[in-house]
Amino acid sequence: MSLRDLIRDDPPDLTAVAAYLDGLSPPERLAETRTLDRDEQRRLYHAAESAAPLTLDDFVPASAGERVAVHHHGRNTLPLPASLKLFEKRFARPDGGGDRLFGYNQSPFLGTVGPGFFVAVPTAGHPEWEARGAVVVDYFQIPDGPVPQGWPAVVPNTKGLQRFVYHQTRDFMRRVSAHVTIGAAYKVEKALDHYFVLCRSEGEAA
Repeated sequence: MSLRDLIRDDPPDLTAVAAYLDGLSPPERLAETRTLDRDEQRRLYHAAESAAPLTLDDFVPASAGERVAVHHHGRNTLPLPASLKLFEKRFARPDGGGDRLFGYNQSPFLGTVGPGFFVAVPTAGHPEWEARGAVVVDYFQIPDGPVPQGWPAVVPNTKGLQRFVYHQTRDFMRRVSAHVTIGAAYKVEKALDHYFVLCRSEGEAA
C-alpha cells in the first residue's frame, strides 16, 4: 500500500488516507507526500473537501510561542524538475497572537524570486472562500509586525520577480491528516489548477 494507491481509489477514501499517513513515522510520511504528481494532488484536494475544517493551530500548534517558526515541507505541481518542486512554507504566530499567522516560502528560488511573504487567516465569513478551504494563505497581505529571527526581510509581493509568482495570489488549504494539508492556488479569484501538499515537521522550529 502507498499514498498513491489510496488516492487512485475511485473515489479516494480520505479516512483511509489520513489513517495511513498518521500511522507512518515522520520521515516516511514526508517521503510519501513527495510522491504525488499533479493529477494525484488534484484528486487529493477534491477528496479533502469532506475533511474536518482546518484551524490555524494545524499550522502552528497552540503550544508554540510567538515568533516561533514551524516548518511545513511542500511539493508543488509547477512544471519544474522534481528537485525544484520542493519548498517549505514557514509559519509563526505574531506578537500579540490573534487570529492570523505570518509566513513565507523557503524555496530554491528565494534568492532570485523572493520570499513570498503572506498572512494566513481563517476563511470564515467569506462563503465562496469557505468552500475552497477553511484557511487561506493570503499573499495580498504581508506581515505588519516583527517576524522570527533568521527570516528574510519582509518585502511586498509587488517587488521584483515575485510579482509574477505571489502577487495577487491566495492558496486555499484543506486537511488531509494530522500533519498533512493540501492547497490549491488562485490568482485573484481564478483557480490556477496548481496544487501543493504540505507536511508539518514534528518538533522542528527555528
